[in-house]
Amino acid sequence: MIIDENLAAKIIQPRPLNSHKGTFGKVLLVGGNYPYGGAIIMAALACVNSGAGLVTVATHRDNITALHSHLPEAMAFDMAEEKRLANQVAAVDVILIGPGLSEDDLAQRSFDIVFGNVSPHQTLIIDGSALNLLARQGVLKWPTEKLVLTPHQKEWERLSALPIAEQSVEKTQTALTHFPKETVLVAKSHQTKIFQNQRIGELTVGGPYQATGGMGDTLAGMIAGFLAQFRNDLFETVAVATYLHSAIAESSSQEHYVVLPTNISTDISKWMKRLSER
Repeated sequence: MIIDENLAAKIIQPRPLNSHKGTFGKVLLVGGNYPYGGAIIMAALACVNSGAGLVTVATHRDNITALHSHLPEAMAFDMAEEKRLANQVAAVDVILIGPGLSEDDLAQRSFDIVFGNVSPHQTLIIDGSALNLLARQGVLKWPTEKLVLTPHQKEWERLSALPIAEQSVEKTQTALTHFPKETVLVAKSHQTKIFQNQRIGELTVGGPYQATGGMGDTLAGMIAGFLAQFRNDLFETVAVATYLHSAIAESSSQEHYVVLPTNISTDISKWMKRLSER
């Protein structure tokens, strides 16, 4: 499948006049455990700038002031508040867990609460250290079919038991049969591919100027923001968010040796506006 501006223009539509913030989805982001607070901030910046209607962040309590200083548009609470976390999981359309989550006891409890309260109608995105927690425990019963996994090659090795050298298209498709049928896999590498069943998309944009901390957190936030709004086709929506992330970076690389993830977030809305008017 070709992932390009034409597909992006198909997915990113003009906003209806008769709408409100609830129209564009509610998202919960879980992560930013000490000392990785910046990861969830970058994910939240990308999610809000992608157009999600309401964004709430569950993070380490010491990270909340920093988050609000960067992004007053997002709500935030202490991820250690277990009852509040469970209630928030149940109240949203999309949950992203993982950016800066870490793998300590607080991270494990938060992961268990999220997994235990997700409903079949919700979309769950698992990223970063939450992928390692998932790989460690394994899952026999999935709470939703609407699952998005965003591993880099080493994280996919832990999840799939496929060594990096053996992560071919065919073996990756076989490994995905152990996950819910509708699972979308964003297999991040220098040639990122997106999988769902027999559907495969490959990026033709992006490059080494993206090799900096926070790039994956920004991508995860963009995917969450897109899925909150554009709900017709899970695979195509994830593919377009992934494409736009790299397309913005590629454009910025014409003037910058390294592209910062926060600079991508700054440009998301401008690119979406142009694509929605094609």
